Amino acid sequence: MELSGAKWRKSTRSNTNGACVEVADLDAAVAVRDSKDQKGPVLVFAPAPFAAFVAALKDHTLVD
Repeated sequence: MELSGAKWRKSTRSNTNGACVEVADLDAAVAVRDSKDQKGPVLVFAPAPFAAFVAALKDHTLVD
């Protein structure tokens, strides 16, 4: 997958030492990477499952 034109963003709540993930909205997917390793691996998700994951995080409904 070509990611050279991806517009990466991270949360405004990311901590001051830079420990955070970055997200890029692609045409038919959502890409996620470690903000400290921008040339490292990237995870790519379909939009609907990623949206459900984010919603679960916000609702605190994820379980171990």
